[in-house]
Amino acid sequence: MAEAEPVPEAALNATDSNGTEALNATAKFVATPEGTALAYGSLVFMALLPIFFGALRSVTCSKSKNSADAPETITSRDAARFPIIASCTLFGLYLFFKVFSQEYINLLLSVYFFVLGVLALSHTMSPAMSRIFPASFPNKQYQLLFTQGSGESKEEIVNYEFDTKNLVCLLISSVVGVWYLLKKHWVANNLFGLAFALNGVELLHLNNVSTGCILLGGLFIYDVFWVFGTNVMVTVAKSFEAPIKLVFPQDLLEKGLEASNFAMLGLGDIVIPGIFIALLLRFDVSLKKNSRTYFYSSFLAYIFGLGLTIFVMHTFKHAQPALLYLVPACVGFPVVVALCKGELTEMFSYESSEEVLPTSPRITSFPTVSGSPASLATSMETMATGSSPRHRRVQPTPM
Repeated sequence: MAEAEPVPEAALNATDSNGTEALNATAKFVATPEGTALAYGSLVFMALLPIFFGALRSVTCSKSKNSADAPETITSRDAARFPIIASCTLFGLYLFFKVFSQEYINLLLSVYFFVLGVLALSHTMSPAMSRIFPASFPNKQYQLLFTQGSGESKEEIVNYEFDTKNLVCLLISSVVGVWYLLKKHWVANNLFGLAFALNGVELLHLNNVSTGCILLGGLFIYDVFWVFGTNVMVTVAKSFEAPIKLVFPQDLLEKGLEASNFAMLGLGDIVIPGIFIALLLRFDVSLKKNSRTYFYSSFLAYIFGLGLTIFVMHTFKHAQPALLYLVPACVGFPVVVALCKGELTEMFSYESSEEVLPTSPRITSFPTVSGSPASLATSMETMATGSSPRHRRVQPTPM
């Protein structure tokens, strides 16, 4: 779920040392039209990347013959619970920032997201790196295994298989991680954020369109309430120093890479519509008509909805719940297309889980994290964005 909507940080109220809101008495930064256009255009472009490529990779993921590579499937029961769990998580973070020192909380979060960000970015890079390395490259296999208990009660905590190519990806990702950990630079933040979003779209699968409508509808209400009804979401988004949002400076033209006045977009506003768009792409593939009508219609709907969000936010100078505009667009456009083509019944009867192996894991418990970088990255993404409250356990698999 979205933690922050595209909004100029300088246009929001400041918070005094006692935690109460106070008007910012300092001069506020006024972005130039060019800087504003560049920032918002870049956010839209960055949001489209994980949706497009994550949806394509979700098709390959759903057809994997290895059960360990199978995605997490979200059922209607899971979808109905998401807004409640996301609300509890969001409000809990809000209370934490009010009660405890923001500095120490963010220090712990930085270390946590350093580890998970490295894994997520490594998994994102892995397919590209596999094509770069020549066939003659010596690729050795490794395994990292942690268990607890003994005998029949032995349980795997971490079972992580990787090879030499994965180590190269981890090394490159670690450099980005150290950069983020030390500098909190917005470029490093965005690299991790894009990796988190892509992993979420690729590995979180809705089982059918009805489940997608339940999920998006519930989070539509959640987003509107926490943005318009309270200051909780904006407060958490500004206090939470973690790569759970994409940011882009509006003063980049003036200050270069050292710019500091950001517009931002929460990863939930990418992942939640993204997994629905990925579902429609898999539906297109199942029709075997060599067309991607529903995918492209929903993809264009996302662009329209996000553009409308930015327009309204910029007009009223207030944070906007992006799902207020994205949900009607992403659901409405494909439904209209299905009605025009006479395929509405077929679309709502499509079951994505039928294309996944029977052993495909379902979100049914709160297990420990284990498996490949793909599973670890998914566990990270669901915790960071609130798009899924649970994690799966999988068997080890090479990337």
